[in-house]
Amino acid sequence: MKIAPITPDFAAAISDIDLSQPLTAEQVTGIARAIAKYAVLIFRDQPLTDDQHAAFTRNFGPIDKGLLLGSKRKRRLANADVIDLANLDLEGNVLPPSNIRNVSLIANQYWHSDSSFKAPPGKFSILCGMALPRDGGQTEFADQRAAYDALSDIMKARLENLVAEHYAFHSRDMLGGSGHSEGEADALPPVHWPIVHTVPESGRKSMFVGIHTREIGGMDTPEARMLLHDLLEHVTQRQFVHRHEWQANDVLMWDNQCTLHRGRAYDLSKLRELRRCTTEVVAGAAAQAVG
Repeated sequence: MKIAPITPDFAAAISDIDLSQPLTAEQVTGIARAIAKYAVLIFRDQPLTDDQHAAFTRNFGPIDKGLLLGSKRKRRLANADVIDLANLDLEGNVLPPSNIRNVSLIANQYWHSDSSFKAPPGKFSILCGMALPRDGGQTEFADQRAAYDALSDIMKARLENLVAEHYAFHSRDMLGGSGHSEGEADALPPVHWPIVHTVPESGRKSMFVGIHTREIGGMDTPEARMLLHDLLEHVTQRQFVHRHEWQANDVLMWDNQCTLHRGRAYDLSKLRELRRCTTEVVAGAAAQAVG
């Protein structure tokens, strides 16, 4: 397995490994060490079935079931561990741009981390690109570790003990709603996480903000939302961001506990098919720290 860093400590391309095959303990350890250091890993030319996608993901923790929106609706994919992010209906036709499902897909264009609105939250996401539009649709990542390091000492002290509320439907509500039911909202109540935490695998401090955050404990809503806006603006400055230009059968893996990501806009009438698996944070189950 070869590792080619894109920057000294953020994003790396991994080659000479076949993710469709069962991994050795040495390979799992190597990937765990690489993501602890670089936070975003890129594997080119890795065509995976849904079962292979899920099997690879399980090497790094239990699989999170995603937002669970519309749990009574029919699924297009047979493997329930794989989240369908395609703009397709059950027959494989591209959905019209006005379809309600596109609200959730458009919401992915906000800066966010997967399942930060759940307890336990999301840890590693593995995203497979099946079919990509000719123009647009890139995925961008922001390094919340480097963004924390760049804060002033005054701001670091201000944030040290602050706790933010994360709510699943905040971004959807901002777009006019996604048609979720009251029962679906009740099943995903707000959760609360520190704005600053230490990533156990690397020992680095990181911010933990994004579009799912909407309140801060002990702070009035206007002040809290302005601070969250300012922090998000800080984290997503270009010096902290890597943009991925998709090729068919790319596999991306990232750590939601120290990165943000977003999809870029594309023509909603064009096919864009991606599939994702995400692991949950497991208390005390840190990968070997980077030496």
